[in-house]
Amino acid sequence: MKKCVYRLMATVLCIVLILGIIVLKPNLTYAHVTKLGNFTVFDNRPLEPQMKKELEGADALLKKSELYTPTLKLEICLSNGMIPGLLRAMTGPAFGWGFYKMVVLRGNMDCAANFIELNGYKWNLTQLLTHEMVHCFQFERLGLWKSNPFAHIPNWKWEGYPEYIARQHGDGTNLPQNIDQLVSIEQTENNGWIQFPDSTGTVIPYYKSRLLIAYCMEVKGMDYRQILNDTSGEQTIWAEMSRWRQTLKH
Repeated sequence: MKKCVYRLMATVLCIVLILGIIVLKPNLTYAHVTKLGNFTVFDNRPLEPQMKKELEGADALLKKSELYTPTLKLEICLSNGMIPGLLRAMTGPAFGWGFYKMVVLRGNMDCAANFIELNGYKWNLTQLLTHEMVHCFQFERLGLWKSNPFAHIPNWKWEGYPEYIARQHGDGTNLPQNIDQLVSIEQTENNGWIQFPDSTGTVIPYYKSRLLIAYCMEVKGMDYRQILNDTSGEQTIWAEMSRWRQTLKH
């Protein structure tokens, strides 16, 4: 019986190691490697020229983050390789993942139109790249054990901050208007998705989390580390932000 258990454990360990090698060594499963500044892009087709513009746009947004580290070099795995499918099987469906020094995208990418499509929904490509890259900076600056999933940081703090950095342009910077839009959508039937004028969108929990982060940083004057250390719950911050929004109407 013990031999069977040991063999099973050894088999599981081998599988985990193999999967780890595949994920952390993308050059083993991608045909093309392109280096663009601090980014190394892995693709199974020659890289589309437009991708350089998207990466430059993401880098410009990243520089607005207090976590930005100009020396951090990131590896970006595009959706036509093996790694996105493995991560989908291990963690569930997602447009992308950002961890350690890796960004992995999943979906049908249209660089010319600057979006990635998955199951009929579109996410702005530059903003998705930025969001997942910010996760890498979170790992870099906070450390593995003080990052999710190990640190159990509330999801609105962990996901809201990358969304805040990724969407600092246009209507996304109008906090009162965004609050009103969210309240209006939540009062009607919805599928959990907010669509923007350019046909891309995001999920409602991410949208709400971004507003909470924006309120803490822009109205309360907090930085990200102060937000992480603050013990106020999501509902408390939401109620406080809602009261602030009402005062602007009078």
